Amino acid sequence: MCPADSSSAVAARFTGRAVTAERPLSGSLTEVDLDDGRTVVVKRADGPGAARAEAAGLRWLADAGTVRVPVVHGADERRLVSDRVAQGPPSSGAALRFGRDLAGLHAAGAPAFGAPPPGGPEEACIGLAPMRNVAGDDWPRWYAAHRVLPYLRRAVDAGTVRADEAADVERVCERLPGLAGPVQPPARLHGDLWSGNVLWGADGHVHLIDPAAHGGHRETDLAMLRLFGCPHLDRITAGYEEAAPLADGWADRVGLHQLFPLLVHAVLFGRGYAEQAVAAARTALRRAG
Repeated sequence: MCPADSSSAVAARFTGRAVTAERPLSGSLTEVDLDDGRTVVVKRADGPGAARAEAAGLRWLADAGTVRVPVVHGADERRLVSDRVAQGPPSSGAALRFGRDLAGLHAAGAPAFGAPPPGGPEEACIGLAPMRNVAGDDWPRWYAAHRVLPYLRRAVDAGTVRADEAADVERVCERLPGLAGPVQPPARLHGDLWSGNVLWGADGHVHLIDPAAHGGHRETDLAMLRLFGCPHLDRITAGYEEAAPLADGWADRVGLHQLFPLLVHAVLFGRGYAEQAVAAARTALRRAG
């Protein structure tokens, strides 16, 4: 008999099926085979409530009826159980479809910038870092106050960002109303859309995992895809623009939207990301004149 807190026991509890085998995938992931032939993944969350927050985010993305996400079977304080995604090679066709689907996800909207998914907590996380979902109705002010500046302060306190560098990031925040481009309604964001959270399915579609879902600016997800690279990114962008053309100048605003994830990485992983964040801020200031 499995211990009550084992991955197999958690999978059985949330699926109502008997377990036939389990295989560790990584430090936090375990594949579990069920007696009906399905395979699910049990993920151990990094902090209290993180699994429930991720489950709420996945369900909110699924409710849009556009992007594909794994079916969530259940979550408790520490574990999330969802369907396994059978993976295949990246393809141009899947990328184009994903771009259209991502545009549809964003168009599904959110009640406000910073709004958490229904049932999701205000005190959420992005990867290993805390992320507060505090609602606002003005994107530039909300983004500065609740995304960029909190992590800038932490990076300065840790000595990762110098005072003169911080001053440039603060100047960008002050000028955000003029730098942010046309006003956009709150979009339904994945929120942590780097290539590691983009799974190329054997079914020919892209599936998204590990969201930090909230209401935000639609250009943020696209900027995150560019931060660490993604296969067929040009086709993803083409599909997106086909469904929902981006505002003029969006490519020049990529660095603005990357400030938050770069500062998060600076706090978690050090100076190299701080230098990238400062470079993005200074580029924005130069373009602003």
